[in-house]
Amino acid sequence: MPERKSVATAPGKVILFGEHAVVYGRPAIAVPLWDRQATATVEGAQPGEGITLVAEDLGRRYRLTEAPDDDPLALIVRCTLQALSLSSVSDLILTIRSTIPVASGLGSGAAVSAALVRGLAAHFGRVLSSQQVSELVYQTEVLHHGTPSGIDNTVVAFEQPVYFVKGQPPQHLQVGGSFHLLIADTGVSSPTRVAVADVRRGWEASRPRYERLFDAVGQITDEARRAIESGKCGSLGPLMDRNQGLLGEMGVSSPELERLILTAHTAGAVGAKLSGAGRGGNMIALVTQATAEGVANALRRAGAKDVIMTCVD
Repeated sequence: MPERKSVATAPGKVILFGEHAVVYGRPAIAVPLWDRQATATVEGAQPGEGITLVAEDLGRRYRLTEAPDDDPLALIVRCTLQALSLSSVSDLILTIRSTIPVASGLGSGAAVSAALVRGLAAHFGRVLSSQQVSELVYQTEVLHHGTPSGIDNTVVAFEQPVYFVKGQPPQHLQVGGSFHLLIADTGVSSPTRVAVADVRRGWEASRPRYERLFDAVGQITDEARRAIESGKCGSLGPLMDRNQGLLGEMGVSSPELERLILTAHTAGAVGAKLSGAGRGGNMIALVTQATAEGVANALRRAGAKDVIMTCVD
């Protein structure tokens, strides 16, 4: 049994375009968020202690054998040990820390799972490909989200901007010119599973209408890809606004999101939209270096609980 300590990290993620429509086969664009990360530490325990999970941010400490089948941390540990042919391993302490807010659309669950997968693999000298990490993390995404698109586990596992279509290999997105985003947290928890289920009910009740909405989102996403790859990132602003309008028609915006989006525009943002499942969570605003600080301050005054500045390049 290795006695060393192994540490692994995984980034959060930000969806730029394509939320909800991606579940129905349309493309989405997402990028890793390195400003917020999950960290997993794997170390040996005293003989006979078994495998202990420590979720420091949640104040939880429990043994793997005591965890229910639907516990996401326990599930990813069991799946990873099985994939590594280490199902008989015992006496480990697995500690998780994360700076990614939960239920805010930034990929917290996927990042925690990816960090655990990498930490366990590293601890036992195993190498897993990004695709293998993604496939393992997807299993916990089903628990978190019900019918996930697969974009969270893909971005977090591959750690690069991706153009993603469900059921197809992810395509690395070449960024032709850097651009700046502000990510503002409404402070309203928004479990992805709930919003995804509500959109599905709407789609089942009015398929032609929702298919038109999804098609329009897909077209915007393709336009955004061309803009990003050609370095014409200023044109992303109007595309973000159009995408937000369609998300509003799907019923996944909220008064808190709309307030922050309006605030961002008024303060000088080039474009703004929700990011993730909606109904709360985070919004993103496209800004320049010159306008970033002013827009960020305006968002804080408007009630944003946190504002992250990040550069996509």
